[in-house]
Amino acid sequence: MSKPMTKTQLVAAVAEAMGSDKKTASAALDAVAAIVTKEVAEGGAVTLPGIGKVSCKARPERQVRNPATGETITKPADKQVKVTVAKVLKDSVNG
Repeated sequence: MSKPMTKTQLVAAVAEAMGSDKKTASAALDAVAAIVTKEVAEGGAVTLPGIGKVSCKARPERQVRNPATGETITKPADKQVKVTVAKVLKDSVNG
């Protein structure tokens, strides 16, 4: 399995695909990340065409077990970020 692409490599690839410079590509990626973060933090969802959907799911208070001690404790309600991969991406990977 190969190493994941770094941000620097992604910025270079986006700049090449856009026919732009790395500074513009980096700003575009940062803007997308900021918009997705803001929307999901507010409880919304964002669909990235061809990639998938990023959403926030509320989880209720629940009982969990500490594996070290076996003690059951109550975990407070929290939120979980969920990424659903687009069918187009799944199909292209599975070819």
